[in-house]
Amino acid sequence: MRVTPTAIPDVMVVEPKVFGDARGFFFESYNQRQLEEALGRRLSFVQDNHSLSARGVLRGLHYQRPQPQGKLVRVVRGEVFDVAVDLRAGSPTFGRWAGEHLSADNKKQLWVPEGMAHGFLVLSEGAEFLYKVTSYYAPEHEVCIRWDDPTLAIAWPDVGAAPRVSAKDEKGLRLAEAPAFQAGEIAP
Repeated sequence: MRVTPTAIPDVMVVEPKVFGDARGFFFESYNQRQLEEALGRRLSFVQDNHSLSARGVLRGLHYQRPQPQGKLVRVVRGEVFDVAVDLRAGSPTFGRWAGEHLSADNKKQLWVPEGMAHGFLVLSEGAEFLYKVTSYYAPEHEVCIRWDDPTLAIAWPDVGAAPRVSAKDEKGLRLAEAPAFQAGEIAP
């Protein structure tokens, strides 16, 4: 496995070693020991999630506060543009975003640590998205930042039409209105 930092150093691209031939392929999609070693921290995933979305669907930018979730995300069918936004007050990358193309073909994963908002835009006809999380989903703690906040200026790829978002996501906050994570709120 190869782990590479993004524009936000704590957000990492995880690329598995793929063994393939004319019959197909094999790879370890998750190896706790290797990932913990690469990230320099212990991981404990408590829930796996699986979503299916059509082309042009944009989900996010979501996070939970005060019960933050770290996420290990990947695509098993189709392609998405996946984004993490740093919401850690005092971080040198606060308010900045990192994006990565994840697809069934490239088999890349993205580690999105606690303290980040997360979202993705479906670029293919459809996409199945899987993610492991370090904390249980708690709807009472969910916060959404608008995907089109001009302060963030995320360079979402063009899918030929306006992204399709949920009514909940359409009511998301601007970055300036959203609660940030304070020092000590996120365990190292």
